[in-house]
Amino acid sequence: MLKLHYAPRTISIAIAIVLEELNIPYEGVRVDFATAEQTKEDYRQINPKGRVPALETPDGILTETPAIIEYVAPQLVPDDPYAAAKMRELISYLNATMHPHHAHGLRGERWADEDASLADMKRKVPERMNDCSAHLEEYLPSLPFEAGKLAVLSDAYLYVVLTWLPGDGVDITHYPRLAAFQHEMNTRASVQAVFEKGML
Repeated sequence: MLKLHYAPRTISIAIAIVLEELNIPYEGVRVDFATAEQTKEDYRQINPKGRVPALETPDGILTETPAIIEYVAPQLVPDDPYAAAKMRELISYLNATMHPHHAHGLRGERWADEDASLADMKRKVPERMNDCSAHLEEYLPSLPFEAGKLAVLSDAYLYVVLTWLPGDGVDITHYPRLAAFQHEMNTRASVQAVFEKGML
């Protein structure tokens, strides 16, 4: 059985949503960020990066959400090469642009040490996350697949990122397409399951 090492409300939950959606058996192992468990030697034996997610598979351990979700659910990658590339483009944007903007508010010590620098990064988060949300609002209609039906991997990834917006000072109702996407995803049993398990 697959073993998913996750932390609640992190991007690792995108993997749990996909596993639930496809009824793939897995064991969820919570990593306690409150006690910095991810930095301890026991967990670093699993993921030397000291991050979540990590997925234990019959073939070995995988890390990094974009790689893991494609491993567990290749059937959620579009057959059409262009559509598949657009899906990966969206995941790349969420992973490399939006996620770091969010992290600057919570984990600024990754980039700076001075209190003034940390405070400045935190102040910047609402502006940058609103900018990213505005981009996504315009980007969604250009996708060559229907977003929100969880027929592609990027849906789970985007959904989890959107759950961060209130804490980042963003009102999703200012972005009707994103709000509609979130509402559509909220109706899925897989999303409800991760909420019931306290993952989100």
